[in-house]
Amino acid sequence: MKYELVVNTYLNKKKLQSLKFKTMRLLKKITYACFSVTLGLLALTGCEGAELYDVNAPDWISDRIQEIEDSKKPPQEEELEGMQEDVYTFGNTDYTSGFWSSFSKYYVIPDGEKWNAVFNLHINPADNTYYKNYALIITNDVDRGGIGYAEYGAIRFDVTGSPETYNSQWGDHINFSYISGTLLLDPVDNKDANLQLLGGKITLTVDRTNESAFTVKMTNSEATKTYEQPYKEANLNADESNTNIRCFIVPEGSYIDFQQTNIVPIGGLTSAEDKNPISMILQDVPDQVNVGTSLEEAMINISALVTFEEGVTKTVSASELYLTAIPDMDQLGMKTLVAIYNKTFKGENSDQPVVANATFEVVEKIVSIDITSPPSHIQYYYYNSIATQALTDRTMVFDPTGMIVTATYADGSSRVVEHANLSFSSVPAQTGSQVVTITADGGATAAVVITVNQSIPSVVTNTSNMVGAADNSTGWPGTYSDDFNVPVGETKSITFTNYSNLGGNWNNFLVILRKADLAEYAVVRADNWGWGIGYDACLRSGTQGDWAAWLAGMNGAKVTVYVTNCGNNTADVQAVMEGTTNTTSTQYYLGINTIDPNDLNFTLGVDGCHLVFNE
Repeated sequence: MKYELVVNTYLNKKKLQSLKFKTMRLLKKITYACFSVTLGLLALTGCEGAELYDVNAPDWISDRIQEIEDSKKPPQEEELEGMQEDVYTFGNTDYTSGFWSSFSKYYVIPDGEKWNAVFNLHINPADNTYYKNYALIITNDVDRGGIGYAEYGAIRFDVTGSPETYNSQWGDHINFSYISGTLLLDPVDNKDANLQLLGGKITLTVDRTNESAFTVKMTNSEATKTYEQPYKEANLNADESNTNIRCFIVPEGSYIDFQQTNIVPIGGLTSAEDKNPISMILQDVPDQVNVGTSLEEAMINISALVTFEEGVTKTVSASELYLTAIPDMDQLGMKTLVAIYNKTFKGENSDQPVVANATFEVVEKIVSIDITSPPSHIQYYYYNSIATQALTDRTMVFDPTGMIVTATYADGSSRVVEHANLSFSSVPAQTGSQVVTITADGGATAAVVITVNQSIPSVVTNTSNMVGAADNSTGWPGTYSDDFNVPVGETKSITFTNYSNLGGNWNNFLVILRKADLAEYAVVRADNWGWGIGYDACLRSGTQGDWAAWLAGMNGAKVTVYVTNCGNNTADVQAVMEGTTNTTSTQYYLGINTIDPNDLNFTLGVDGCHLVFNE
């Protein structure tokens, strides 16, 4: 509530200032008009029939003033035709959805037609990270990840600086030069308070009605972003007779209440009529609870995913559930948690409540813990290039794989504690022995010693001299370098020249971490961006500075990439880029996780660029 109050106060203040400014301008224009009229009438005093002081002013004066007033009225919303209710929510309502984790329905747009959509965008009031809004994804007529799936590209709602910067749109068939916007964000450390102005009611239009153009428009009361492509989009479908495209929406750090569409989506429409709950799944139920803890205290952080009629879902908090434990909490042992929810989608009493259950155990308080089997990995490694040498408080994540922790309880009994019920201190990235503190519920601790060493890099070489077409026409995903294996504790480095078409920040080299069978851990780029199952956990930062100046130096930049297998189920990627503008920039991604330390490889990819080796 505090954050919402602050944001609302800020927005109201901005609107008041804007209204005051517009009013002053209007008064000035009216005053000027009246002054001009007075001078004109004075000039007419010698004319026959002139009535300078007649209280009935000439009609054209009032007409002129009305024109000025009308010009200052806010434009009326576009009247959309054929709109139908399609009411559902996607994205976590606690703002925790990462990119590419939650999706709207598919909306198929035939050639010659227009898709209009209306929805409410909810932006986290406590997080002004500029890219945490939503992106429109435009694809061929294939399901995500299906055989032959291809993307035209993505257009995010934010517009930041010049259109080619900050990754606000991307894709081989999206030309940033056709982007325009009325609200330019200017992020500092990825933050801009004006991000909040992108929230609220959004109207989205994807227009294929013009035979020689393709247009996307997204707008709310504060901002408009437009993509006006002056030619028809290519057909990316394998079947040339199928000229359909698909669109869907992806939130990031936000959630969306979809409202209306003029095109029936795949799977059908969801009506706005109130809906009864039909099922429920409990989330984040603890495995163990100390005896003496009340049920309300023990379950304060749980939630439930409720499914309503027509497939609409909502996540509800513990405070909205009726909870009971069977048998009661006073005795040790296994318990069944029973949760009841009796509200409709709109919060009215439902015709019939839904019930869900889960199990947990009431145990004695832990008085001590012991490490009865050490972790599998107790040798960690790090590497410092010039990209990370200034990090004085760099740490590494503790890997508990293989470790067994046994707890002793107040009644003298003992049992193994699951890793999920323990917390671990981080490991300083400093050579030598480092102590990791392991803490159980109730505060009992134990320690394990990790040995940290600095990795020594070794050079790898590519078998071919070039990756990607020399005219920088190879898009993503296209072609790759060799795969280079990185054993535990080792750092592999490779040096090459990066040539870019300079179309966007992303039109440079990419580093792909993957297994020998090509299953990807993560993909990271030269411009402080990436994706993949291991990417979200990493710490990333770069010294590119002004993006336009940085990009200008990347066509012919000398690049060295370092990949380290840290031995703790994580990997680090560092890059040093010597631009053609006599400026050296760096980029790092530290702690990419889900890595199998015995199966780590990396390869280099291209997107609108090519790489030259062995020069």
